[in-house]
Amino acid sequence: MIMIWNRIEVFVGNSLQKFNEIGHILSSNGIKYDYKIVDSTSPNFFGASNRARTGIFGVNTDYTKMYYIYVHKKDYNYAQTLLRS
Repeated sequence: MIMIWNRIEVFVGNSLQKFNEIGHILSSNGIKYDYKIVDSTSPNFFGASNRARTGIFGVNTDYTKMYYIYVHKKDYNYAQTLLRS
């Protein structure tokens, strides 16, 4: 089981296509992974979102989400080998 204390980040980026490719590579090679998606236009802990305060005029919506992929520490070296090839 992947928990916050035994995981390592193998990908961070804003490309949904790359996020899906990496997820497919990991799962097809039997590596369990966890992920997190952070949307900068959604409400946050302190109240209103950035969008509510400033709007989105001129903001490239391709870059509003950040995708994170984590694997278990024991699978990190194997995952890096797969992702580099």
